[in-house]
Amino acid sequence: MPIARELNARFFKTWTPEMAYVLGFIIADGTVIHTKRDTHFLSIQITDLTLLQEIQKVLGSNHAIHVREREGNEQTIYRLQIGSKALCADLARLGVIPREAHITRMPSVPDAYLGDFVRGYFDGDGNVWIGLVHKERQTNHLVIQTAFTSCSLAFLESLKSALEQKDITGSLACRGSYFRLSYSVRSSLALYDLLYTRPSPLQLPRKRLVFERFMRERERAANMRV
Repeated sequence: MPIARELNARFFKTWTPEMAYVLGFIIADGTVIHTKRDTHFLSIQITDLTLLQEIQKVLGSNHAIHVREREGNEQTIYRLQIGSKALCADLARLGVIPREAHITRMPSVPDAYLGDFVRGYFDGDGNVWIGLVHKERQTNHLVIQTAFTSCSLAFLESLKSALEQKDITGSLACRGSYFRLSYSVRSSLALYDLLYTRPSPLQLPRKRLVFERFMRERERAANMRV
């Protein structure tokens, strides 16, 4: 007997911290599929099973998570695919259109949920790096850089503008087939405050821990200079 599928089909109708995060993540790393048979699917494929299970939970879904084993050193991929015309219609209203990622525009996110939305996008299509500059000098310098990538210039321009309202300023550049929005030390630390101001299981801890490692190492270096 088939298993009855469960889902909160109204999930994207009302802004909440969870809705904002999942929306940001889908824009970065999800796919909406509209078939010729007029079926509608939301598909999310990622390598982090724990995060996908958290997304599944807040969506109120009992749809199966499928596992795709990879060869060699490639990571295992986990996929959650949900069929729902109502859910996909709400995503379309918010700007998530099938096969149109290159023209994706940032939706109008309420200020209270901007951090959650940006964290979702960051976990899908962002990265954070720390390292030393001026290695050739006697005293080198520890820095942190945060970046968001997209094939949509319009999306990153609107994201850049939204973050500037929070006094978080970055630089936007073309990298061939995609665009990159980058932030240096001061703005990266301000981003950390925005992304993680609200405790939530909807996050990739490995990315948050890079920020926190930088802050610890910078504080240690400052104490050594005293």
